[in-house]
Amino acid sequence: MDFTMHMVPVKNPDALNFIFGMSHFIKTVEDIHEAIVQTCPGMKFGVAFCEASGPRLIRSSGNDPDLTALAVQNAERIGAGHTFLIFMKEGFPINILNTVKTVPEVCRIFCATANPTSVIVAENAEDQRGVLGVLDGFKPLGHESAEDVDKRMAFLRMIGYKLGSSAG
Repeated sequence: MDFTMHMVPVKNPDALNFIFGMSHFIKTVEDIHEAIVQTCPGMKFGVAFCEASGPRLIRSSGNDPDLTALAVQNAERIGAGHTFLIFMKEGFPINILNTVKTVPEVCRIFCATANPTSVIVAENAEDQRGVLGVLDGFKPLGHESAEDVDKRMAFLRMIGYKLGSSAG
């Protein structure tokens, strides 16, 4: 069986954080929505899920219409069955990632990022599409120096993810 590969860039004009994953059931949208609200009630988000059988619709939910529309737009572009996207504001993937992973339908998380991202998609003649992988950000330019370590530690404390001094 032959297939073609496509590189599909994720459209993310405001460099928002998002999670891209794979799930297996129509109730994914509702369960992810509930999981986010219960874990991080102040987070603004939009979810889109590509149904892989039956009517094969893009299902969506969220508490921010613009983020939901962005998730739907990217789901349409990627078009791979059983994939989902969550775009967010006023929070980070780290705030909800473990909760999303525990949603019973969630099979895999491909990435959680705000970096430029492309999805490698395979498509066959039988109208199937699937994700082969994800390109998240860019390749490294070198090794972390002592000064870079200090900057990283200071940054994490500045945004509230670590406490105390940055001496390490």
